[in-house]
Amino acid sequence: MDLKTRMPRQIDLASGQFTAGVLHEHTTTVGMLTGLFADQAAWQALPAGTPLYTVAILPAPQQEGELLSGVTHLYPGRVGREFYMTRGHFHQRREQAEYYFGLRGRGLLLLQQAGQCVLEPLFPGSVHYIPPFTAHRLINPGSGTLSALAVWPATAGHDYQALQAQGFGVRIMADGDGWQAEVQHA
Repeated sequence: MDLKTRMPRQIDLASGQFTAGVLHEHTTTVGMLTGLFADQAAWQALPAGTPLYTVAILPAPQQEGELLSGVTHLYPGRVGREFYMTRGHFHQRREQAEYYFGLRGRGLLLLQQAGQCVLEPLFPGSVHYIPPFTAHRLINPGSGTLSALAVWPATAGHDYQALQAQGFGVRIMADGDGWQAEVQHA
């Protein structure tokens, strides 16, 4: 039997940056999120190229039984009174779950399932289970970058369209020096 030693992929837990390995990176800008924010005038006033978040994913086979891992870096900022957030999604395969691990910054994970919303604080060291059939979104009401490591099945996929019409049932808005959750009525 042959024995090989290899270096694992690495992540700097303080910064949330992968330090070894090839990455697939994608930055989502303000202009890519038409209709996401409540204050459309404030959204239109921002330069379309303003980055909201970057996702760095370690490559892996896209087949049954494989896992993907990536880090989302959600920058601080607001559109009107609404804090920067990720687009949010269901999985195309709704029965697929996911884990998030807080790495840097302080923010919120919004979960929505069957019309019910749950907010979980996300911070360095926090562990979040996203159950099957649950839409999820990160929100950054802080002053620094919010980074979270995610692990999900390679075949889960992302369904952004399912939330296009009604969106999430809660929006996180600035309230003085803090934030408040505003329930959205259909």
